[in-house]
Amino acid sequence: MSQAEFSCVSSMLNSWRPAEPVYCIYPEVYRENTQRFINGFPGRVLYAVKANDEPAIIRQLADAGICHFDCASLPEIAGVKASCPEGSCYFMIPTRIRGAARVAQGQYGVRHFLVDHEDGLAILKDEVDLGGSVVFARMAVHHSSAAQDLSSKFGAPPAHMPSLLACIRASGAEPALAFNVGSSVKDPQAYGYGIGIAAEVIRQLPFSIRLVDIGGGFPKSYPNYTVPALEAYFETIRETVSSLPLAANAEILCEPGRALAAPGLSAVVEVLLRKDDRLYINDGMFGVFWELRYDEHDQYPVRVYRDGKELEGEDRSYSLYGPTCDGADKLPGKLHLPADIGTGDYLEFGELGAYSLGGRTRFNGYFSDTIVRITGDNASMPG
Repeated sequence: MSQAEFSCVSSMLNSWRPAEPVYCIYPEVYRENTQRFINGFPGRVLYAVKANDEPAIIRQLADAGICHFDCASLPEIAGVKASCPEGSCYFMIPTRIRGAARVAQGQYGVRHFLVDHEDGLAILKDEVDLGGSVVFARMAVHHSSAAQDLSSKFGAPPAHMPSLLACIRASGAEPALAFNVGSSVKDPQAYGYGIGIAAEVIRQLPFSIRLVDIGGGFPKSYPNYTVPALEAYFETIRETVSSLPLAANAEILCEPGRALAAPGLSAVVEVLLRKDDRLYINDGMFGVFWELRYDEHDQYPVRVYRDGKELEGEDRSYSLYGPTCDGADKLPGKLHLPADIGTGDYLEFGELGAYSLGGRTRFNGYFSDTIVRITGDNASMPG
């Protein structure tokens, strides 16, 4: 898992002049951002591995203080344990490949699972020892400020939750409650809304709940896409969780993905061809930019290098295209870049750590797995 290290991107470009994309980890950025989240959130922080399952990122977040991991598959669990043996994995998805839960518990010691239907609980009971396990019942809750409705696929209606939680308790497992108000949530009050619905459910129970998982959805600001600071979300959560009638030793959990993965990774790509206001680069929508096809942000912060030095000056608007033969391989929107940018120059796109590396394809044979660390004291991310 060791990567080459450079003091800055300019040093890497001067040493290598890479022909394929290079992905740059900024350890100090990850450390500071992760500590900010851990110190700000009033409970247990689980990193949502789906946001970036690259082993170097898992290890980086673990070094910065993350010790709990929200996993959606057995390969994610195995990857976390290979990169961070001391980490605790939570199998937090209601549909699993047959036999995966058995291996997760037997081989990796997983004891936290999730269901959203009685049939799912029966399947889980056939594969794991529920005694000593915690089983979360996922509740469907969506808030209008979320970019995507995650409850359209998973989650039981709030009215069904008391009976599902009672079934979990009767199975011998410890019942717990989970919900997710959506992805990239723009309004901090969305969490208060979800917590309020959870409180109504818990008040109907004849037994106590110790763990409540309020999910992910913590957003990230990008160019032309501004969201509130994380502290606004933490404050809302801190104020509203007091309304939950929980057990005395209760704990709130969350599952940030983007908020932890995004800030500390950049992509350095080369301009393959310029045609007037069109730039063709060696990574694209079938590579690390795949997330831009969704209706959320459409840009990352960017800077340009020529001969290992930052290129500045008067700018103009460009359209960017990826390297494949597919006409859909075009980045959305336009970027303002130096007017004289040309073939052989490099662009560094910053804050690209979430939903990038994990979604790359090998379409048309374009794929890079070159990852380096940028460790200089004065190294800075674009943005």
